[in-house]
Amino acid sequence: MTARLALSLAALAATALWLAAALHLLPFERWPGWPLDPRNMDIAQILLGFGLMPRGVVALLAGAMLGLSGAILQVVLRNPVADPTTLGISAGAQLALVMATMLTPGLLDHGRWPVALAGAGLAAGLVLLIGAWRGFAPVTTVIAGMLVGMTASAVATAMTLAQGQYLLSLVIWNGGSLVQGDWSGVRVLAGVLAFGGLAAAALARPLRVLSLGVEGASGLGLNVAGVRLLAVGVAVVLAAAVSAELGLIAFVGLAAPALARTMGAASIPRLLALSPVVGALILSVCDGVVLLVAGQAGEMFPTGALTGLIGGPLLIWLLPRLRGSTPPGTERAEGPAPRRDRPAPLLIGLAVALVLAALVLVWIGRVPGGWAVLDAQSYAAFLPMRLPRLIAAAAAGAALALAGAILQRLTANPLASPEVLGVSGGAAMGYAGVVYLVAAPTAVALALGTMAGGALALVLIAAFVSRRDMPAERVLLAGIAVSALASALLSAAMAVGDTRSFQILAWLSGSSSAVTMPGALALAAVAGVLWTGALLAQRWLAVLPLGTGVAGGLGLPLRLARMLLIALAGLATGAATVLVGPLSFVGLMAPHVARRLGLARPGDHVTGAALIGAGLMLLADFGARMAGFPYELPLGLFASLIGAPWLIWLMMRPHR
Repeated sequence: MTARLALSLAALAATALWLAAALHLLPFERWPGWPLDPRNMDIAQILLGFGLMPRGVVALLAGAMLGLSGAILQVVLRNPVADPTTLGISAGAQLALVMATMLTPGLLDHGRWPVALAGAGLAAGLVLLIGAWRGFAPVTTVIAGMLVGMTASAVATAMTLAQGQYLLSLVIWNGGSLVQGDWSGVRVLAGVLAFGGLAAAALARPLRVLSLGVEGASGLGLNVAGVRLLAVGVAVVLAAAVSAELGLIAFVGLAAPALARTMGAASIPRLLALSPVVGALILSVCDGVVLLVAGQAGEMFPTGALTGLIGGPLLIWLLPRLRGSTPPGTERAEGPAPRRDRPAPLLIGLAVALVLAALVLVWIGRVPGGWAVLDAQSYAAFLPMRLPRLIAAAAAGAALALAGAILQRLTANPLASPEVLGVSGGAAMGYAGVVYLVAAPTAVALALGTMAGGALALVLIAAFVSRRDMPAERVLLAGIAVSALASALLSAAMAVGDTRSFQILAWLSGSSSAVTMPGALALAAVAGVLWTGALLAQRWLAVLPLGTGVAGGLGLPLRLARMLLIALAGLATGAATVLVGPLSFVGLMAPHVARRLGLARPGDHVTGAALIGAGLMLLADFGARMAGFPYELPLGLFASLIGAPWLIWLMMRPHR
């Protein structure tokens, strides 16, 4: 099929879907004439002329802007999986708009566009800073972008949950709704697209020079840093304008350039010209499908949720194309960790500190008059309420830390964690599946579904990368793709707006307030069993980081070892995710802290990581309860606010 034929068929499909929706609303002979005058129109004509008509144009404009934004980012970063979603730009705009809506609505008096641009620019600047520190290695840059985006989305979700009066509207807006009430959105997006098109035309030649590489471009007199900043700035403006008008629309900027290349857009000018056309058709077809479903059963989910469903599979499909595109030596793990000769005193000290911290956190708290230390009578009254959540928080932290330590050794990559490898995303899908498929799900059913989802996600990733012999960095990106797909599916499910959606939204933020003593003890028992399993697998954990060749030469049963360790990590993540939600970064932080403390041997490493993870989650639970007193912040949010700075610092550390 030629490119022209494919584009013609897509345009025909988009037109047919829109016409079907328009004719369902109003017969053709009753369509209003131009110019539109609402004073001479009935309700159906107003809905068509000021709703459906601008919506069709907005779909084309927004898709073109996202396609052009993605093409610019991919060219300037020489990265085939870069787009406003994978680089965290759209999520940064989303978070800025949510914060402005709730905290300082006066900032929106002049429109949402400046606020969205500020948020998108800050997110892009952070990702570019990390990318520049790592030589703009493609995989590392995208990992940084998607983790920044995940963190921003988590904070936005928690803030949305905390403001009940905005809940439904923000959930739908975050999903990317194309619903229009007039033609103002068309005018704004058309103006921004015109600016982006002119800027892209002016940047086409410098970008073609930049494609020769930094050294070659610099040798030809090109200001590489200036061109990068200008190009990324144009891409940020395009993506931020779409987020301000429509909300979060995912992965159109990834899909459009990829499809344009398959249609023969080999040169940079042709790619920049064809990607907006493909992006416009993608979003228009997706919106047409939403309109078609809406005509039968009412509009049940926003268009942005549907576009997100293509992102995860597409990103996984594009992973093999990254092979060879990373500069040699720019994506290696850290150097040898310090090794403590006598780790027992440190481990005992960590255990004692954990017990003392639990006692102190039970004893102190906040009351309307300020901080207070409980007397004996108050202590006895509060202990039954506080002890279960402390046990559960510590057990969840230990389980996540165990999963992170196992995954880091399994992949030989210091950035591996349940959040990064898609295990948490799979666990979230397992939880949502039980909520939607079981009429009255019990706590046991939710726990089993969450654990099964986490394990299944990790098995799928392992199966995908093992067949293609991908390096560890690609494993991480495959996991992030699974997380992106899970996030899109959850957004689509939550946008329906029924009570099950609110249950999932509350769980996503994480909370230990409703945990009971039996549930806490069960989670502690699971953490203990997983720790025992990790200790029994010490030899595997010691040999696997040496590589498959060495491990196989030493007689290690590679397939069995990997599958069992994957199962351990999946079960640990699923059990903990039931309590704290899918995003905490404890599984990333705790193993690193243990490694930096000299706990290098596998048994010492997993034990120290479990103790440190338990302590981090205890502190997060205490902070979640006290920081917003008398209201409680989501536990998962508070833990992620600790983890995000750690992640950024970690990725900006120089290589050894």
